[in-house]
Amino acid sequence: MENSEIPNTQPHRTTTAGTIRCIKLENFMCHSNLVIELGDYVNFITGQNGSGKSAILTALCVAFGSRAKATNRAATLKDFIKTGCSYASVQVVLKNEGADAFKPELYGESIIIERRITESSSSLVLKDHHGKRVSNKKEEVRELVEHFNVDVENPCVIMSQDKSREFLQSGNAKDKFKFFFKATLLQQVDDLLHSIEQHLEIANELVQELERSIEPVVRELNELQEKIKNTEHVEELSERVKQMKFKLAWSWVYNVDKEVLKQSTVVEKMKSRLPACQAEVDLRLEKIEGLRKIYAEMRSRYEHMMQKASEVNTLKDELDKNLSAATMHMRQLEQEYDRKMGDIQKMMKHVASLKRQVHDIEEQTLQNTQAEETEMQEKLKVLQDELDAANALLASVKEEETLLAESFSSRKDEVRKLGDQTLTQGNVWACAVENAIGRVLNAFIVTSVKDSHILRSCAREVHYDHLQIIIYKFSVPRYNILHNQLPQTRHPTTLSVLHSDSDTVMNVLVDKGSAERQVLVKDYDTGKTVAFGERVPNLKEVYTAEGYRMFSRGSVQTILPPNKRARTGRLCSSFDDQIKDLEKDALFVREQFQNARQQKRAAEDEVRVLHEKLQSIKRRCHAAVRDSTSKKLAFDSLKCTYAAEAGGLNSSSVDELCEEISRVQANIQEKETLLEGLQVQINDSKIKVSNLKASLGNLHESANEDLVALSKAEKEFEDIAKELDELKMEKLHYERVLKEKTLPDIQEAEAKYQQLEQKRKDYYEKASYMCPENEVEAMGGFKESTPEQLSAQLTRMNERLERARDKYTESIDDLRNLYEKKQRKILTKQKTYGNFRNQLQDAKRALQSRRQKFDRSATLMKRQLTWKFNANLAKKGISGQIKVDYKEKTLSIEVKMPQDASSTAVRDTRGLSGGERSFSTLCFALALHQMTESPFRAMDEFDVFMDAVSRKISLDTLVDFALAHGSQWIFITPHDISMVKQDERVKKQQMAAPRS
Repeated sequence: MENSEIPNTQPHRTTTAGTIRCIKLENFMCHSNLVIELGDYVNFITGQNGSGKSAILTALCVAFGSRAKATNRAATLKDFIKTGCSYASVQVVLKNEGADAFKPELYGESIIIERRITESSSSLVLKDHHGKRVSNKKEEVRELVEHFNVDVENPCVIMSQDKSREFLQSGNAKDKFKFFFKATLLQQVDDLLHSIEQHLEIANELVQELERSIEPVVRELNELQEKIKNTEHVEELSERVKQMKFKLAWSWVYNVDKEVLKQSTVVEKMKSRLPACQAEVDLRLEKIEGLRKIYAEMRSRYEHMMQKASEVNTLKDELDKNLSAATMHMRQLEQEYDRKMGDIQKMMKHVASLKRQVHDIEEQTLQNTQAEETEMQEKLKVLQDELDAANALLASVKEEETLLAESFSSRKDEVRKLGDQTLTQGNVWACAVENAIGRVLNAFIVTSVKDSHILRSCAREVHYDHLQIIIYKFSVPRYNILHNQLPQTRHPTTLSVLHSDSDTVMNVLVDKGSAERQVLVKDYDTGKTVAFGERVPNLKEVYTAEGYRMFSRGSVQTILPPNKRARTGRLCSSFDDQIKDLEKDALFVREQFQNARQQKRAAEDEVRVLHEKLQSIKRRCHAAVRDSTSKKLAFDSLKCTYAAEAGGLNSSSVDELCEEISRVQANIQEKETLLEGLQVQINDSKIKVSNLKASLGNLHESANEDLVALSKAEKEFEDIAKELDELKMEKLHYERVLKEKTLPDIQEAEAKYQQLEQKRKDYYEKASYMCPENEVEAMGGFKESTPEQLSAQLTRMNERLERARDKYTESIDDLRNLYEKKQRKILTKQKTYGNFRNQLQDAKRALQSRRQKFDRSATLMKRQLTWKFNANLAKKGISGQIKVDYKEKTLSIEVKMPQDASSTAVRDTRGLSGGERSFSTLCFALALHQMTESPFRAMDEFDVFMDAVSRKISLDTLVDFALAHGSQWIFITPHDISMVKQDERVKKQQMAAPRS
């Protein structure tokens, strides 16, 4: 493979560690020995189908440790070995410079990854920049891949041919979700979380099994503990029966104490009511006296306020009367003002009418004086138009004469032709072949880059800048192209009608011009049938004898017209026919020249006649100018005479009108003076009315406040009288309660208290005889229980004690020794299993936290994907969005075309044309690229199913994105990449055509 680009001598920036410097293949797939050197930024690799382009990406995957099935190109690694060879080798050289370098002290500035495959085994070796072996461990390779973040199975790092076709053709929402889920590494994280969940479930089952294994021993231990408790319970029960008897005796004492205390409280409470009832009676007496004083004051205040309200009503009536009189006077003044204003307006209209009469008289006079002047100007204009027409006719005759001369000169130049190539079938295919490979015929072929530099310097010395150079090995023999590699048709190809003794020239026409796959046909209809109807294998393009170009790319059919600037003469096999044609053209040109000479003589005669006519018109024009000047002088004198006569006729009427205008204006001035006096009186009346209204408003406000205060005082007066009656009734109530109920109840309660005191003394003497009180209190107390409850408990405890003594006969010491022995054995296992359970719970909590973080990251990636996808679509004037459903595992793309008048988006990309679908899917892939990180990326056949426009936009979009993104990019395509814009960071490489 040769590079068609001249190396750029400008300095580059320091490249990123992890980018690919070189790929070397030996006996790998279809390559015997292939070396690919890649640029630091954007690399385009193109070539014919079968030239081994896709093998480059397959080799990359294999070099980074991928299995054969993961590449979709083979079942086992040995299938990659070229037929007839015993081994295959893939070597990838990575740059290892900068801050992100991987173990630079060990590998140096480059890392060589070499994978060697034989029939029985394969090995992967890492070497330093000198080629010295450093490691062959898989862990080292995995550490390298993780360090540079190179996941070759991620379609956003390496999109192989199969993945590209599947990705571009698929309209299934679940397939697109799988692609997105894998490309963003979400699938890897999700699988890892699911794997952890499964491991935790297994660990939980193991811990449960361990815990179940000690359950029988725990049950035995519990049974022993229960026996010990029961035996201890018998001894405790005997002691509690004894204590219960003591408590029962003292419970009767404490029970009487409660009744005594309760009765004492009742007596004290009844006695406390006496001063309270008396205090209530005294309080009511005091309140009654105070309310009586307030009642007298309120009555005096109420009478004073009633008198003040009467005075306010009298003042209000007087103000209302004054306000009505002032308002009536103001309205009379305003009516007088309106009448005088109407008179002034009528006078002003009369003045305007008089002024219009004066203006009409003056305008009529001016129109009469200008009529004759206009007539003279029109006569002069007619003469000038005749002169201009004569000049225009003369100019047109001269122009026709010049065109005839130029036509004759151009006919002479048509016989100059140039030719240096030969066709095997005469001039039949000259136009077709020129349109097919004319661009390649303009190129120079050199054997090295050094020669290309020398040739360019020579071209610059003669100021020839548009020089096309092809670097090719002259030692390569002429290609022997097999029949099955040619288009299967009866029509000739471009290569079959060409003849050259140079093997290099013929090879270049195959590699650079694809001449062996260009079919030549006689006419337009035959070309359409071959190009679009017959589906001819190995066919690239069809050219007609007239120069039409026809080809199809996917579902897009294209027909291009002939290049009008094509040079067909240089491909003629014989010049005899062309010379005859040129002689016929020369004879025709001579006849045209003779006709042109006769037309020229006729035109010269016509010009001479026109010159004479022009001189005559000029003499008439000078005479008309002199006549016009004399008439203008006579018109000016006539105008002065007419103005004097018209002034005498109209001066008297105009003076009378002016005098009448002066009289009316004086009358208007007098009326306006009277209006000013009326305006002053109206303003005074308005001020007086305003003051009266303000006084009346203040009076209303003051009266309203007094009325509110009067109403409030009246309500307070009624409330005080009602409260006084209620206090009198309450006083009588408390006096009756004190006499009839409180005193008799106190006497009865005191008698009952004396009886309880005697009863308590008898119970105390009996209980002290059985047990001192302090010993009973030390037993825990029982004052909350009644004697009846304690007696029932004692009966039950005696029964339980008898049954327990009959049931439990073992020694308590023997039971305790056996329990301690089994307990020591089980505690160690329980502690160990408890630690297992705690660690398992910690792991589950950590997994839950990571699952929550994963869900948040997935939601953010979904939003980011839609933003970046829409931004890429906007470069073609398209808008859209992406909807991701993680629950249903679907991803749908919505696209709205700019020409769509409706607001409905195209939800399924299969509803778009092939180019639009490919471009929108490419925008989706670029959005995924922006969300992933890798030092290099590769895409194979990314531009399938695209028409010419979509492919041009897609190429520009890819290059701009790749240059802006910064990492290394490798684009592989079978199509023409000449439309890719030129840039020092873009490197284009052409794969050699497949050979037999």
